Amino acid sequence: MTDAPPALATQRVTHGFGNGAILEDVSLSVEPGEILAVVGPSGTGKTTLFRLLALFERPDSGTIELAGDDVWSMPDEQHLAVRRKIGMAFQNRSLFSTSVAENVAYGLRVRDSWKIRLRDSISKLVGDENPPTPVSEALETVGMADKAFRDARSLSAGEAQRVAIARALAPNPDILLLDEPTSNLDPRNTAVIEATMRAARERGIAVALATHDMQQAQRVSDRTAVLLNGTCIESGKTEQVFESPADDRVRQFVNGELVY
Repeated sequence: MTDAPPALATQRVTHGFGNGAILEDVSLSVEPGEILAVVGPSGTGKTTLFRLLALFERPDSGTIELAGDDVWSMPDEQHLAVRRKIGMAFQNRSLFSTSVAENVAYGLRVRDSWKIRLRDSISKLVGDENPPTPVSEALETVGMADKAFRDARSLSAGEAQRVAIARALAPNPDILLLDEPTSNLDPRNTAVIEATMRAARERGIAVALATHDMQQAQRVSDRTAVLLNGTCIESGKTEQVFESPADDRVRQFVNGELVY
């Protein structure tokens, strides 16, 4: 029996803009069915890292691997299929000026046979028996099924973020990337989003979470990677990282001390 490769991994990734590197020599991984928290102060490169993980940008050096395959060494025609394995919800939670259900269905539009899947998803939502569809299941997961036909512009910030996560989940990705998903949200919406992460993990989805909330990382993640000044200085089981870190800078950071 051989060990399966991580769902998503970086190997010695470096990336920058202008004259400086934002990320330098970053290596980390997330396994199927686990939650990885990437923690660090604002401005340390978490969003840049997640844009690379989502394949929106190519790193200056190093590799990004999905299920053991180096993505950027693949032929261009394979990149679309690889990207379809990844769902991402951004911190800015941008929604379209249409219904909640249509926002969630957007994720299906860019997949194969999207016209059929989108038509069926929307039509079944209004049926008498309301059978499960990718849209209805995703909305149920984030606790928004009763607001499927609300105008997305009428939602609160927390509800909008839950819809954005449902949109990322609807195509049933292998990997879910969440960039500061509960920033400035109230406790109720935060609790629902954290429950959604756990539900995704139970489905075997690899979840990577960028957060500066230390308590959240401890509540939901199986493993934690600490990013400081663009470098991953420690990663491991969450309990070990927070209770007995190997690096003194990590100890300072998790204890709330300033780290430069």
